[in-house]
Amino acid sequence: MPEKTLIISTSGVRGIVGSGLDPAVATNFAAAFGTFLKKGTVVVGRDSRPSGEMLKQAVISGLQATGINVIDIGIVPTPTVEIAVTELKAAGGICITASHNPAIWNALKFFNRRGEFATPEQFDKIEKLYKSENFSFVPSKKIGKVKIQTDWIAKHIKKTLALKAVRKSAIAGRKFKIVVDAINGAGSLALPDLLRKLGAKVYCINCNGDGNFVHGAEPVPKNLKQLGREVLKRKADIGLATDPDADRLALVDEKGKAIGEELTLAIAVREITRRFKGPTVINISTSKVTADEAVKSGSQVYYSKVGEANVVQMMLKKKAVIGGEGNGGVIYPTFHAGRDALVAAALVLSCLAGEKKKVSDLAATLSRYYTMKTKAKCPANFNRNLKSFENELEKFVDNPRISKLDGLRADFPQGWLLVRKSKTEPIFRLMVETNNAKFSRELSKKVMNYFVK
Repeated sequence: MPEKTLIISTSGVRGIVGSGLDPAVATNFAAAFGTFLKKGTVVVGRDSRPSGEMLKQAVISGLQATGINVIDIGIVPTPTVEIAVTELKAAGGICITASHNPAIWNALKFFNRRGEFATPEQFDKIEKLYKSENFSFVPSKKIGKVKIQTDWIAKHIKKTLALKAVRKSAIAGRKFKIVVDAINGAGSLALPDLLRKLGAKVYCINCNGDGNFVHGAEPVPKNLKQLGREVLKRKADIGLATDPDADRLALVDEKGKAIGEELTLAIAVREITRRFKGPTVINISTSKVTADEAVKSGSQVYYSKVGEANVVQMMLKKKAVIGGEGNGGVIYPTFHAGRDALVAAALVLSCLAGEKKKVSDLAATLSRYYTMKTKAKCPANFNRNLKSFENELEKFVDNPRISKLDGLRADFPQGWLLVRKSKTEPIFRLMVETNNAKFSRELSKKVMNYFVK
């Protein structure tokens, strides 16, 4: 049995099923959410993991027990839950998904009445209620009712197609051939259906929606080799890959090469900031290539802490026209304030169609940086090591400028690096980005060796 793991943060409640995350935890957190809300309706959806149905029933029980009505929308992308919350004028939402984590994990993500991640302040109140177990249970006559609605993916697609930013005619005119790898997750039906409605010829791999993650759950290059082969086999224009809950999107070019999930956001930012004026918000771990695209279009760039909730809050504060995270998470607030693989795909295709370019040619016009993303189990003395590392930074890079917005970031003449604890896994992450491939590799190795001795 794996070591018991339960991670509680503004990103939700995440753990290994049966060894940290169990039905009692799910029910009690749902009861805490219901107690926090006091009344109203909560939208509940999930991704396709085998544990999802079990945890969904536990969540529904906790909500009903506190007098909250439930609308169960089934297996859907996380952004579909967010959209349903706002459209139904619900009090909130819960999506049962561990996003990029392996299938043995699952999680509860909480959304407020605006369809946004619960703010840090809101989540703090929910967590305190959970720990106190002071739930507002109701008598049998006042138990919440449950309704099932199965049409929210279709509504999500319809609303995506209605966006002015989506160049529907230009996309249809390109007659794109597209291969989709949804890792048998919540995007298995949604993304292919959207693409067909945009006039594309779609080929699907791993789109059964049965929760069988046939490769690593994150849509990073090492997990997209099958997609690359299929793109070449089908002579497709592009390959699109989602994570299990379809809020992140990664791209494979027409040559079968995974061009990196960072470029999804960069291309979307390029498309929006060239056509619509306003700021861009990205998190502190996002590649500079996205900031470069925003600046070229005259868009002011603001940085937030890592985490969708943090990006969204700053986007609202700065009235941003677009934002997101460099993990393939595109947030287009004109539609809704959450990462959305369907919107990301529509904006990428809009850019390709508008500029009449192939994926590889478009990627070649973006700034070139060499990025190393690594991770390791978080040691017990991590915080002490981080402080020591800060004091010794000049041994690693010249003239570092330090930011402690989230973890430790150092900017230096050749690029930047970020070391931070993950809020979704018991690990720490290191990102190094410079203008020289060899330097990025060597610096990443040196820093990682400092923390993992």
